[in-house]
Amino acid sequence: MAASTSKNVIFAALAGNTAIAVTKFAAAVFTGSSAMMSEAIHSSVDTGNQILLLIGLKRSARPANETHPFGHGLQLYFYTFVVSVMIFGLGAVISIQHGIERIRAPEPIENPWVNYVVLGLAILFEGGSWWVALKAFNKERAGRPLLRSVQDSKDPTIFTVLFEDTAALTGLIIALIGVVASQVFSLPIIDGVASVAIGVVLAITAGFLAYESQSLLTGEGADPATRQGIAALAEAEPGVVGLNDLRTMHFGPTEILVALSLDFQDDLTAAEVEATVARLEQTIRAAYPQAGRIYVEAQSLANHAAVRDAVMTGGGPGALVSDVPGATTSPSAPA
Repeated sequence: MAASTSKNVIFAALAGNTAIAVTKFAAAVFTGSSAMMSEAIHSSVDTGNQILLLIGLKRSARPANETHPFGHGLQLYFYTFVVSVMIFGLGAVISIQHGIERIRAPEPIENPWVNYVVLGLAILFEGGSWWVALKAFNKERAGRPLLRSVQDSKDPTIFTVLFEDTAALTGLIIALIGVVASQVFSLPIIDGVASVAIGVVLAITAGFLAYESQSLLTGEGADPATRQGIAALAEAEPGVVGLNDLRTMHFGPTEILVALSLDFQDDLTAAEVEATVARLEQTIRAAYPQAGRIYVEAQSLANHAAVRDAVMTGGGPGALVSDVPGATTSPSAPA
């Protein structure tokens, strides 16, 4: 997903949530509705979250330097994780606390018609933001199942806004039901129950987003199809006897680190190995432009097995073979 599309989705959500938050706070103060106050808090948190995502996009676009040789793409994943914490800490917890207080000391809602107007407008505006995010996400997932697409996506901005807006629409419906039920049954306590329910929805959303973003933040690899495709290209390259190992890691939505351990023909000269590596790198980048940096290690199958066993027993199962002292690597980065 292009960065411009991500920004368009975020800007649409930011504009809608800012207007809705101001309106909800005014309605909550005027009517004394607990559910409306929870919704106002929710919209304020969402507004702050969109700002955080924009900051993450800007910081992740900075070029590589000495302190960050692989670029700053992981910044986007960090800010996405912060968003999930914000949804839980400022949205869910405060809404639940506010709802419990209202359950303990229920008060009738004054001028409930104000809430109806505000909630109706909020559903309209929030629905527009949700539709923009849904169209962008559907374009990215290309017919794949929704949850599978979220799990496979390496651009968290789109699905974060989509799930935020989905939670917001759900919360608005709950708030509307709570306000109507409180008035119809003359039970102000229902308004507090609605506030707690909104908090629960936010907590579930925050947990899901935190789980997805932490996977990206802690070094998620390329999708299986990409890994299999790169492996097939390496094994088909003339001069390559076999593929010992392939490791990938996302450093951003469109930036993948590729580390290969290859067994070359024994009769190849050093110059011929270098030419094979250069040709393979060009082939991989032509097929997978997101492969920003490619590291190729020349190693026999027997030596690789020995190094692998040493890593498994001494270096830990997560260590790369190229981390072992004495390993020969040929790094490459795009010009």
